[in-house]
Amino acid sequence: MRLPTYEAYKDSGFEWLQRVPSHWKIKRLRFVANLNPSKAELAEIDRATDVSFLPMEAIGDDGSINVERTRPISEVETGYTYFRDGDVTIAKITPCFENGKGALMRGLEAGIGFGTTELIVARPKPSEVLGSFLNWTFRAPNFRSQGEASMYGAGGQKRVPDDFVRDFSWSFPPLIEQSAITAFLDRETAKIDTLIAEQKKLLTLLAEKRQATISRAVTKGLNPDAPMKDSGVEWLGEVPENWEIKQLRHVAKIVRGASPRPAGDPRFFSEDSDGNTPWVTVAEVTKDTDTYLETVKEYLTPLGVEQSQTFESGTLVFTNSGATLGVPKILAIDCCANDGILAFRDLAPNISIVFAYSFLLTTTERLRTEMKQGGGQPNLNTEIVKNIRFALPPLNEQLEIVDFLSQELARLNKLALEADNGIALLKERRSALISAAVTGQIDVRNAVSEATTV
Repeated sequence: MRLPTYEAYKDSGFEWLQRVPSHWKIKRLRFVANLNPSKAELAEIDRATDVSFLPMEAIGDDGSINVERTRPISEVETGYTYFRDGDVTIAKITPCFENGKGALMRGLEAGIGFGTTELIVARPKPSEVLGSFLNWTFRAPNFRSQGEASMYGAGGQKRVPDDFVRDFSWSFPPLIEQSAITAFLDRETAKIDTLIAEQKKLLTLLAEKRQATISRAVTKGLNPDAPMKDSGVEWLGEVPENWEIKQLRHVAKIVRGASPRPAGDPRFFSEDSDGNTPWVTVAEVTKDTDTYLETVKEYLTPLGVEQSQTFESGTLVFTNSGATLGVPKILAIDCCANDGILAFRDLAPNISIVFAYSFLLTTTERLRTEMKQGGGQPNLNTEIVKNIRFALPPLNEQLEIVDFLSQELARLNKLALEADNGIALLKERRSALISAAVTGQIDVRNAVSEATTV
């Protein structure tokens, strides 16, 4: 879609706006919206009245909100942020702000809502700005980049100050143009969002295909005509007749990593690789779906190494705790590992490490489900892992399976990468379109009129 520009522009005086249509007005947000309206407005309302309750997870990165949860006013009027239908909210804490969390509030129970204190609320002044236009302004990359630069605090506690929003300057067209821009962006971003959803659905199908391919290969083999036998293991079912049923204890010595205490103590931990040993954590193992782990962000000092476990490159490891338990990796570095990781030492000569890795991939969801059934935080101990049973083919078949999976997964991974890249490009297109429309770099008034008459 090629859209025209306005006939005349002027310098906004602000780097993040640059040129804007000459008839648009530059104003600080405080003059077009009231920030964080007072709860005193609710003084005459019965405290037993149910209203919408929105914790941060109920506000989407895409501007959506989940208003299913309600609470009486008496339970939420203290300690939560207040807003009404028509208000525009933005998350102020990192990374929620950068991710685009925020929404135009609509469909609230009794027209009233309360939510996380990590929200800034802007109530549009009807004579100055439409809530829908203000919401698109808050979603524009120009606004977001300036907000990120204004953040204060450290690490995961950085926030955008309320004064940044209050004093931020933007260009505002007449209300009728705001309405046209909103209609245009609602329509065009919906098209892009549909395409993104299709790509995400494809990624889900590819992930399912990947898992099914691995599971079939390491439990049934590659020969569909092979004679089968009952494995005696419920989840394995039938396996090829010439495969042996083993426990993991039969093919490796399983040991647990160890973590120096206290965590983060500079005597033990360092970000400097010079003279220090790579430190592998559960987060490092679970950060991606790669087979091999080659890099880390943190290291152990020689003193820290004395209180940990060292593992050689080529060791198979497996996460054993938390929501990310049951994830395997093959180490491509000599390192130490923390106590959330199990390592398979002295792997038997009749088992391929990549075959063992592939088998462990098939156990992840099953183990998580079994551990959760016990209640509390799911954790695997070494005995549970040692007792896991699997079907072991002859070594030549293992190598054939590994070769097959290498080729098949490479094909699926390529398709997944293409889908990921497609999503990234669509998101870039979406951001660019929002920015261009709300800053007047394109004139969408006729585009909206033409769409209405079609």
